[in-house]
Amino acid sequence: MKPSWKDSIHHQREELARMLRQPLGQLAERIAPAWGDCVAMDSVLAEHFSGIPHCSILYCVGMDGIQICNNVGPTGVVPGYFGSDRSQRPYMHEAVPIWGFLLSDAYIGQNEHRPSLTALQVVCRDDLAVGYLGANFDVRNLPVTSELYEEPGNWRQVKGDPAIRSTVFLQSRVESSMDRNLEQALSILEELRMDRGVFQCQISFSKSLATIWTLDDPLRYRILDNEALSDPDICLVYPPRAYPTDAAVAPNDIGRILNTLQALRLTDPTIYLRLASINIFNGMVSATFSCDGSHYMPHGEFLAKDTSFWFGPGE
Repeated sequence: MKPSWKDSIHHQREELARMLRQPLGQLAERIAPAWGDCVAMDSVLAEHFSGIPHCSILYCVGMDGIQICNNVGPTGVVPGYFGSDRSQRPYMHEAVPIWGFLLSDAYIGQNEHRPSLTALQVVCRDDLAVGYLGANFDVRNLPVTSELYEEPGNWRQVKGDPAIRSTVFLQSRVESSMDRNLEQALSILEELRMDRGVFQCQISFSKSLATIWTLDDPLRYRILDNEALSDPDICLVYPPRAYPTDAAVAPNDIGRILNTLQALRLTDPTIYLRLASINIFNGMVSATFSCDGSHYMPHGEFLAKDTSFWFGPGE
């Protein structure tokens, strides 16, 4: 089973905490003798700032969250922060573990309004906790210690706009330009996917257009309107490309998926398909219906469902 995005975040945070805990603990020991002397604390933080990897700002606060020195950054002491109240910042409301080190959840920074993290290290004098050494980090500057997150391939259902869901039975599908030419439009899309390097396709049946991404230019999308989807000559615009051998969707499943989408569009006048997408590399099919609800399904599971699954058994 693929890890969830929460699992990936947990692994990343574990690696960052392992990287930061020791140097912050050592700096907390160095700052303790100067505790309460702003000038001396600023000097200690500035001297050892480079020893805290990827740090943006260092500072110290009392147990009440009031800052008792200035900020110290890469260029040295930044005056004007003595007495700042950090007690209401998100990281000050998290429970510091018994071992005295906390890596906060990410939050939006107060000044630059960017995702940030804060590490808090308890500072002790004579075995008594007197405050915290704080280290702020801009998420942009932190190394990525985990592999690129990969979307799990399980079926997901997302409810749509409640305003649309509440009136779905008061509406009926209006035939679009694509509907009147649907078989030919889907045949063109099948050709583009099978032999012209289109790996991602989003079809808006109600708007009569398709948005496509190609192997030759994957970072830019192209829009095929109803005129293009009515003219097989559009295939000549895209050079022939062999079907990718590493695609998750088998070539002979492309036509079956498109035929199923056609059935979901035309079978029921009230609950009908509005929008669909297919990605041959992750093997997922998405389907958004007139109720604005969306399904994201592995293509094999999608093909295993007949119309009775979506609309109920016929009379």
